[in-house]
Amino acid sequence: MALILIRGENNSKLLNAIADMERHGNLNLATKPKIIDAKFADSLVEKILNSKLRTSSKVATAFFVKEDITLSIMQIKKIHPPAHVVVVSDEYDVFNQLKNKLNNAPDFKGYYSHKAKNGGKIDYKLKGKVKHIENKKINSYSNK
Repeated sequence: MALILIRGENNSKLLNAIADMERHGNLNLATKPKIIDAKFADSLVEKILNSKLRTSSKVATAFFVKEDITLSIMQIKKIHPPAHVVVVSDEYDVFNQLKNKLNNAPDFKGYYSHKAKNGGKIDYKLKGKVKHIENKKINSYSNK
């Protein structure tokens, strides 16, 4: 699992970045995005990059994805999200700081996954019997 930190100007850009990573980057969120203090996120990124940031962020969020660190980096490189996305490796000292912050952080409002949680199956009840019918269109964002 990889830890993703996203910083940006406003909530809508963060939500779009998360959606882009799911849809176009084929990344699967393992946890709900959590609100992170923007100044704390900026300081973490400065420590990771070993340089000052040109602009400071106004909002930030962090979450885990199911994919490993290398795959997450490669998938995010393919897309151009509207916010600054950082994959925080466990090699960095700040990894544990951020991980601990996530335990007590509130959920990031407005996020919902576009991926089907039931694997593309629809539950129908006919005369008291449950039938599962697979629908490929519902699960259109599955890994290809």
